[in-house]
Amino acid sequence: MGASKTESFTDKQNATAALLKALGHPARIAIMEYLLKSNECICGDIVNELPLAQPTVSQHLKELKNAGLIKGTIDGNAICYCIDDKAIQKIKQYFDAFNVKIVKKKSCC
Repeated sequence: MGASKTESFTDKQNATAALLKALGHPARIAIMEYLLKSNECICGDIVNELPLAQPTVSQHLKELKNAGLIKGTIDGNAICYCIDDKAIQKIKQYFDAFNVKIVKKKSCC
C-alpha cells in the first residue's frame, strides 16, 4: 500500500477525513448514538450498553476523543464523556455544502 500523501491535501480536507475516519467503525457509531441519547456518561455506562469489553470501549473512546468528536472531563476517578458540538458542526457544514452541489447537479455521467 502506498503512502497517503496527506501533505498534498488542504488542512480542511485532512481535518474532515480525520473526523470521518473516526466514525468509520460501527462501535464508534454506537458510542456516539449512546452519547447522543444519554448526553454524558462514563466508560462503564457504555460497556453496559455494548457487547464489547471495557478495554475495547476505552480504545474506541480514545479514537473518538483524539479526532475531537467527544470530550472527556475528569469526574472523581472516572472520565465523563460527551459529544463535542463543534466537531459535529464541522461535519454538518461539510455535508451541507456537499448536498448543495448535488442538488444543483443536472445529471450524472
